[in-house]
Amino acid sequence: MATISVKSIAGTEAGSIELADAMFAAQPNVPLMHQVVTAQLAARRAGTQSTKTRAEVRGGGRKPFKQKGTGNARQGSIRSPHYSGGGVALGPKPRKYNQKTPKKMIKAALASALSDRAADNKVVVVDDWAFDVPKTKDALAALTALGIEGKALIVVDIADTNTIKSFLNLGQVQLIERGELNAYDVLCNDYVVFTRSTLPGADRPSVTSVTSGAGSAATEPTDPESVEESGQ
Repeated sequence: MATISVKSIAGTEAGSIELADAMFAAQPNVPLMHQVVTAQLAARRAGTQSTKTRAEVRGGGRKPFKQKGTGNARQGSIRSPHYSGGGVALGPKPRKYNQKTPKKMIKAALASALSDRAADNKVVVVDDWAFDVPKTKDALAALTALGIEGKALIVVDIADTNTIKSFLNLGQVQLIERGELNAYDVLCNDYVVFTRSTLPGADRPSVTSVTSGAGSAATEPTDPESVEESGQ
């Protein structure tokens, strides 16, 4: 795992932390990111555009002129698509533009985007924002001290109200909750800023602490001699 320095809001060193290789050391896959981002933007479309067919346009119930004897082509309604004011043939109707994207692809695209930012040293980890009261001036001063210029994506805890309100009025800052982190928002910003608690993979338990079965806790290794004695 790569190690990154943790900074305080004053810009000073506050320790270090390891970045999970699965999220920050992956080989960026550009076609994969393109496919996932395209699907995400397609899902945002409202899909409410609609046109009226000849059956939905008002009027046109009476035959415009008799079938024979006029020398004109026969017509059944003045609301046919070729008439001015008529219905629309094969026009758009309300629909969903959602594309089915596997969860593994979404996760891999996010890892590619984060790895790309990490390779450019555009991933910043803050120890804790620790704003006593919501204040935009303090938030701007913290970004300056951290050396963050341009657009920044700040991953916050939804319960950290003071931090959210402090950054809310800054146009160059986008706030996102940890569970909503996605490849598109990462790629739209120059920097990605985490805290110790919001860093992906930072709080995952090690293999030794994983339970061995449903409802059973991990236990210490058993002495082989005690097993033999109990079996006798």
